[in-house]
Amino acid sequence: MLPEAEVIAIRGAVVDVRFAVTDLPKINDAIRVQRPGGGEVMIEVQAHLDARTLRGIALRDTSGLRRGARAVPVGGPVEVPVGAAVLGRLLDVTGRIGDGGPPLPEDVPRRPIHRAPPPFRAGSAGAEMFHTGIKVFDLLTPLAQGSKAAMFGGAGVGKTVLVMELIHAMVASYEGISVFSGVGERSREGHELLLEMTGAGVLDRTVLVYGQMNEPPGARWRVPLTALTIAEHFRDEAQRNVLLLMDNVFRFVQAGAEVSGLLGRLPSRVGYQPTLATEVAELQERIASTGTASVTAVEAVYVPADDFTDPAVTTIAAHVDSMVVLSRAMAADGMYPAIDPVASSSILLDPLVLGEEHVSVANEVRRAIEHYRGLQDVISLLGIEELGREDRQIVERARRLQRFLTQPFTVTEAFTGIPGRSVPVAETIAGCKAILAGECDTWDEAALYMVGTLDEARRKQAGKTAA
Repeated sequence: MLPEAEVIAIRGAVVDVRFAVTDLPKINDAIRVQRPGGGEVMIEVQAHLDARTLRGIALRDTSGLRRGARAVPVGGPVEVPVGAAVLGRLLDVTGRIGDGGPPLPEDVPRRPIHRAPPPFRAGSAGAEMFHTGIKVFDLLTPLAQGSKAAMFGGAGVGKTVLVMELIHAMVASYEGISVFSGVGERSREGHELLLEMTGAGVLDRTVLVYGQMNEPPGARWRVPLTALTIAEHFRDEAQRNVLLLMDNVFRFVQAGAEVSGLLGRLPSRVGYQPTLATEVAELQERIASTGTASVTAVEAVYVPADDFTDPAVTTIAAHVDSMVVLSRAMAADGMYPAIDPVASSSILLDPLVLGEEHVSVANEVRRAIEHYRGLQDVISLLGIEELGREDRQIVERARRLQRFLTQPFTVTEAFTGIPGRSVPVAETIAGCKAILAGECDTWDEAALYMVGTLDEARRKQAGKTAA
């Protein structure tokens, strides 16, 4: 029989519990605390203060709790519902339903949110590529099943829009399961995503897990683990490929820093928690392929004050395969998606993985745009006419490449009035190759802006010429 205990102190999200016995629950175990008016609050153990007292972090709002409230250990970590029953549902950090629908069946399987990552297997490297239909993404930062891509960007450069477009593009052509984790984001964004998925008819293959901005730090800190536990169940027990989307991983780190401060730990660099590297690794290392099925992750990462040297950003970047960097300057110029071709990179951009042609074209595109940026100060001071013939040719082609790599999104169609485009990788490579070869040197730059394939740009140019 599990020992009973009582609450002796409540300080916001921090709750101290005293037991009558010295056999205390382990770190990361869960304790249920009864509210006086009914209901309960889940506490996760974070520290043992003495032989009979422990300190925990609440995963729900503690208003209404009082000293003397009855606390009962669960006997292990928080367990959340998994399996087919959660498809099409919206859950919170403890697995409660948040979509107003019917309750989950009583016999739904449950799994603990804390578990070890799968063992490293060298044989899981030969996974197939994951094509998104977004030109710049597929060309410069390719994604493979079982790999991780992170989109880094400051406020307002298009991270959430890009995540929503990836959901729309992938779920439409992807036969696996999608798990979306909203970490510390706005309730409005969660509501929009729910409506978007319902309208697209893909909700029945998707699980939404939210720990929103208005929830306590414990909920925002643990909600990625809840989503990951659901994804792991589909991967390991149902043998299904899973697409895990997280928006926003920085909020996970931020919530961990809040928890660390509440527990009285000394801060580390820039005020972050001293356990930053461990917490990020515990999350990221569980995202992996097991040989028969894989979890593929696409994560949005907020960059505070556009500082890419921030400890949270560099720690997350160390774990991902593809780094998609969103540029404020490109967003200001209307180059959407505002993915910086020079700063973005991927370890999968390798001839052995993608073939010689893809890698060669990607490197040429990056080189041309980098050369153009190096000459921008000269152009703004003296004008493009002062450049040599070769430099001017590279600049003109780089500008056309930048415009060709823009693309209208399905999720922004309501605002722009332009239908979204999904472009096969072969078409993207062919288009970039043609621009680099000089086939479009006489075209108006605007003909290449916000189009799908080069054929569409060709028709647009023909229309302008005819006019």
